[in-house]
Amino acid sequence: EVQLQAFGGGVVQTGESLKLSCVVSGYTFSMHVMGWFRQAPGKEREFVAAARSGGDPLYADSVKGRFTISRDNNANTVYLEMNSLMSEDTAVYYCTSSFRPITTIESNPPEYWGQGTQVTVSS
Repeated sequence: EVQLQAFGGGVVQTGESLKLSCVVSGYTFSMHVMGWFRQAPGKEREFVAAARSGGDPLYADSVKGRFTISRDNNANTVYLEMNSLMSEDTAVYYCTSSFRPITTIESNPPEYWGQGTQVTVSS
């Protein structure tokens, strides 16, 4: 059974940092494209970042330069380090996993999703 468990959400002030983690099990982690999506209240779900083993990561324009996705294949864990947080970053963040190519992740929803972790940025 494929499982993704996200951790690390919380409440921070504008300009502060937060690091999310997602531990996965049930499949060969290194073969999947790992990603993060988010959904803010009243808004559609949106792509945040994605990473594949041995390749360049992909970022949404809104987080480029502020967020960093990384993965530890030995620990079956993907991370999202978020710096210079803004109120617009407030959302539920979801960890995702996909067999599809990284270039399609924005248009084709990943096959596997975690339960989500709340990130709230207050001004």
